[in-house]
Amino acid sequence: MEALLRQSRAMCPFLNKTSPATLRSMSMSTSTNTSVHSAAPGGGAMSNLQIIARRCPVMGKALSVQSSRVANSALSGAFGGTRAYHAKVPRARLHTNAPNQAQAHDIPAVRRDHAPFSPPMSRAQPAAANAQQHQHQHGVAPEPPKPVKFDYDAFYQNELDKKHKDKSYRYFNNINRLAQDFPRAHMSTPEERVTVWCSNDYLGMGRNPQVLKRMHETLDTYGSGAGGTRNISGHNQHAVGLEGTIAKLHAKEAALVFSSCYVANDATLATLGSKFPNCVILSDSMNHASMIQGIRHSGAKKMVFKHNDVQDLEAKLASLPPEVPKIIAFESVYSMCGSIGPIEEICDLADKYGAITFLDEVHAVGMYGPGGAGVAEHLDYETYANGRNPRGTVQDRIDIITGTLGKAYGCVGGYIAGSAKMVDTIRSLAPGFIFTTSLPPATMAGAQTAIEYQQAYQGDRRLQQLHTRAVKGTLAEMDIPVIPNPSHIIPVLVGNAEVAKAASDLLLEKHQIYVQAINYPTVPVGQERLRITPTPGHIKEYRDHLCQALDSVWNELGIKRTSDWAREGGFIGVGEKDAAAVEPLWTDEQLGLKDFKEDLKTGQGALGALENVLERERVQVGQTVAAAA
Repeated sequence: MEALLRQSRAMCPFLNKTSPATLRSMSMSTSTNTSVHSAAPGGGAMSNLQIIARRCPVMGKALSVQSSRVANSALSGAFGGTRAYHAKVPRARLHTNAPNQAQAHDIPAVRRDHAPFSPPMSRAQPAAANAQQHQHQHGVAPEPPKPVKFDYDAFYQNELDKKHKDKSYRYFNNINRLAQDFPRAHMSTPEERVTVWCSNDYLGMGRNPQVLKRMHETLDTYGSGAGGTRNISGHNQHAVGLEGTIAKLHAKEAALVFSSCYVANDATLATLGSKFPNCVILSDSMNHASMIQGIRHSGAKKMVFKHNDVQDLEAKLASLPPEVPKIIAFESVYSMCGSIGPIEEICDLADKYGAITFLDEVHAVGMYGPGGAGVAEHLDYETYANGRNPRGTVQDRIDIITGTLGKAYGCVGGYIAGSAKMVDTIRSLAPGFIFTTSLPPATMAGAQTAIEYQQAYQGDRRLQQLHTRAVKGTLAEMDIPVIPNPSHIIPVLVGNAEVAKAASDLLLEKHQIYVQAINYPTVPVGQERLRITPTPGHIKEYRDHLCQALDSVWNELGIKRTSDWAREGGFIGVGEKDAAAVEPLWTDEQLGLKDFKEDLKTGQGALGALENVLERERVQVGQTVAAAA
């Protein structure tokens, strides 16, 4: 019996904590509570030890089995369930192995890489534990432990506390853009006017008269919603017309519209990556979260190559067997730093190693190329501007192009464009498309009008590029650190999350300028910045105000200037010694700056000459917009 008791103690927490004297006392005493069913299997009263044993998930089952087998056995006392415990009783299986599901290559088998959440112990818990120990020592049957339930609110609070602690908690400002006073907006009250300097409505198409007119007409005729998914009453002439316009924009066979480009990227990469056998997706290290999520959802193996590093990409491609399906996923304009992907070189590698290309043109459509199709079109500017055959151009070599209707086109939605078979495959297989309500008719009609408007008219994007040059030039003269890039993005380096938030707040509260701070996880820790995006509406008055306000904030908060970064050896292109000059993707010739060079000869300086060009361009754009209305 002693050996059995020692063995039982090793397995049972109750026996291990209870003294032999207490066990003996409990086995010989019976409950005085008549409301408790205390009949022993063999008849008579059940001991206190048996009553407690019935509460145990192991001994309770054993006692039940033993009771049914030997109802009148003399052994149905304190240890009557011992033989039943060793009998073969069916038990629930314990899932000790992780399910063998396909996962992205960079995700560990364990679902989280942090310790499980443990809510802090309340003051009442230690007191309860002491009371239970006191009961054990004095031979009193302890109360059964109460099941501990997961504290959801404590978990939420713990996660939010971490965001506050590392200064990455996100605050939303109440910004209400005014269609008739672009780029102005008001805050919570109409009297609180601010100038918006960080909108992704790069060309101000959200207030374009032609777009608004088409949307009003469609809304009045067809109502506010689509009525369902594309398969259930959500397919209409507006979807057909919009997808036809997008396919024409990118010179592709077909296109497919989604509720957003996040969904388009996620659904397309997840579908292709999961359907191609043994697929490998090669992803740029600075790709957008939507592409990263799509790769994870695909379950395909992922290989990350260094940002815009074609040598690293080729090394990874060369390591893969030729017969393995490969997708190279990258962007044209990387929105937080403004860098531009080496599209033509990546196409060369895709041809060499049998891969297909997946190009995200979200921050480029409407902004580059003679028709506004993006950077891929812009690389063959003369071919498209003169209406030549696009066969063999960079855009033609891209297999899948994704874009948005919610930035330069001023509406909402996303899309893919490519071969008819590829598009039909995504249409038929992607849950993100199949089970999502279609965009409203008015939205699709407005988006189609915006695309067609920008295909026919370059004035908005030319003016936007000129405003970008003017702001970058002024900030450079003021020693404000702008991360160099050839695009329309102006990332102003701060280098600290808390200071970046303070700078954004100060601009808004003191200068009535709204520029959002960009912190982790959007950018790496230590690379926090303000992201400025000029539009055609940011005339000289607004540009001067912005640059003076930034200079004031930099002085007030003691933020490092370009010269300060240079003394430290430079950082991510700012203040780096002997760094090569970064030329804009739009050339002077493409922008039509013939008069610019003539103005330079008059001794006005680059910024002065640029202001003359901007004034002439502003007048011309205003006349065009007025005529269109």
